[in-house]
Amino acid sequence: MPISRGSAWGTPGRLPPDGVVVHSDGEASAIVERCLRTGEPVPAIGLVDGDLCRTLGGLGRLDVTFPLDAVEVRVDGERHWFVAHLVARTRLWSYALVAMNAQWLGRWNLGPRAHPNDGLVDVYEARLTPAQRLTVRSRLPQGAHLPHPEITERRTPETAITLPRALPIVLDGRRLGAARELALRVLPDVLTVVA
Repeated sequence: MPISRGSAWGTPGRLPPDGVVVHSDGEASAIVERCLRTGEPVPAIGLVDGDLCRTLGGLGRLDVTFPLDAVEVRVDGERHWFVAHLVARTRLWSYALVAMNAQWLGRWNLGPRAHPNDGLVDVYEARLTPAQRLTVRSRLPQGAHLPHPEITERRTPETAITLPRALPIVLDGRRLGAARELALRVLPDVLTVVA
């Protein structure tokens, strides 16, 4: 069950013996994708690094257990999953669409309100001039880039998006081909993570 505002979240607990330790968001989402494609149960995942680990306050000790959402995305009709973020953008970031299940994308606090167990994906769509890009970029490490008149924000359990043209899609650092049509749907409590 997704977390509600003000409730306690996460419990002390170690990674079970059949759990899998990963060092990146991409490794975690690859496990989720493989299991959901084949109908296997998703094993508990121990996160020792990555943006989702940072969002959870993980320090590599693997001593707190969290239920987490994953996001299913249909990329031009083909199903994939991510645990932290999806990025579709032009080379110079004049247009970007970012879907966040985690708060961080590298050193950027890109999804300051994103929570990986609230049943929502935070979707940001930006069309920025070069001057606006510089201003926004300087504010990203603190998460102070929002609100912005040229960045639309949606917090939703599901949405469909048509990109202005086919753009490369990156899920948790894993590159897919270019696509134009995206359909996102949150899968609440689909996995257990220990960070």
